[in-house]
Amino acid sequence: MAGLIGLLFLFAVTADAGAGELALSFDDGLDPRAVPEAADWNAAILSSLATAGVRSILFAAGRNVDSAPGLALVADWGRAGHAVGNHTYAHASLSGRMTAARYLADIDRNARLLASVPGFVARFRYPYLAEGETRAQRDGVRRGLVARGYGSGAVSVDASDWYYASRFVDWRRAHAGADPAPFREAYLAHILGRVRYYDGLAQEVLGRSPRHMLLLHTNAINAAFLPDLIAALRGAGFTLISPEEAYADPLYAKVPDVLPAGQSLVWSLAKAAGRPGLRFPAEDDRYEAPVLDARGL
Repeated sequence: MAGLIGLLFLFAVTADAGAGELALSFDDGLDPRAVPEAADWNAAILSSLATAGVRSILFAAGRNVDSAPGLALVADWGRAGHAVGNHTYAHASLSGRMTAARYLADIDRNARLLASVPGFVARFRYPYLAEGETRAQRDGVRRGLVARGYGSGAVSVDASDWYYASRFVDWRRAHAGADPAPFREAYLAHILGRVRYYDGLAQEVLGRSPRHMLLLHTNAINAAFLPDLIAALRGAGFTLISPEEAYADPLYAKVPDVLPAGQSLVWSLAKAAGRPGLRFPAEDDRYEAPVLDARGL
């Protein structure tokens, strides 16, 4: 009952996020060789999406899924009606000494791996949302993606679910059998807070609320709380749409001229427009650690 009351309160205080449209996307894919719970987490996420009637997209990184069991988990997404996109093979950052040629070769390697997977589409998402520190990196990869026929895999709403997932695994290990409601409520508050932030930033930069694309990951916290997150987003007034519907928004055709390039597309446009006070990187554990520490989580 306490958890339900907390969730109802959370819906009430986040209702000012306003009505809008939003799609869910998931990065990385799960590696059964390294994560014993991979099949269970994958099944839980897909079951939650099916129950909620939500179509999504998985951007799979080859290094995680390059095994028969790993590719089988990716195929489960396609067979369930979701899209599968390219997230590079090595999940390397387009920064430092990485060249555009090496990076594009890694994208091609991943495309060959995923080509026969049900649902595979020519959409690409940069690992770490890092699109290049130099013009040579940024523009070389952008040209290569266009030449290969890739559509946008950009996000408008970034968040730190990856950090919350890591803390959640540790918390659950230390509190075996405990009610996870406090962690669930902290996680939902984080995601809804970031949706509200990026929607406000979009209204500043674009003069409107676009069809948002939310970045999530295939991890423990979404396996546990995705039904609650979907309910919270809908309770805050958002209609959940498919990735293709979201990517039809003119926002995702924009190509900001900023360096280093990347982050949320909305954030990048705000940077290009000279908006002050943008933190970099936009989402990081340094911002969320004190929040969870203060909650005793």
